[in-house]
Amino acid sequence: MARAEAILGAAGVPATVTISVCFGCPFEGKVDPGVVAELAARFAGRAEVVLADTIGVATPSRVKELVGRAKADGFHGHNTRNTGYANCLAALDAGAHVLDASVGGLGGCPYAPRATGNVATEDLVYLLEGEGVETGVDLDALVGISAWLEQLLGRTLEGYLYRAGPWPSP
Repeated sequence: MARAEAILGAAGVPATVTISVCFGCPFEGKVDPGVVAELAARFAGRAEVVLADTIGVATPSRVKELVGRAKADGFHGHNTRNTGYANCLAALDAGAHVLDASVGGLGGCPYAPRATGNVATEDLVYLLEGEGVETGVDLDALVGISAWLEQLLGRTLEGYLYRAGPWPSP
């Protein structure tokens, strides 16, 4: 808390405060939504506040409720239990305007058992644009980067769109 306060105290420095394990903690279990909302309120107006489903246990109704209650600016989702993309849509429905994702779904949580990675940016962009949300993101470039990363890393990534291709296919 002291570090976040020090950063926010610096004049003219835009900041994002991401609150981790908002929906579940690998050490303490379920997280009290009231505690998350109070923490978010502490930073509201001074920073962009993002709620994170760090270990991938959230469901859309819980995301919508908590993002709305906390008046969060954004959501960081993991697709560990295949709810990450639906959770992103729920966050948007609740008023969020920032969604965190990573190319190919790379990343994850080192202290979450069997975590499978973040929401894949290209999959999320495809979904959002299909739902009429203009992203301004070059989807073809993202697909190309994921394919390149797969070759570089020598393994299949968590995302799907780079393998299936956008629809309709070129």
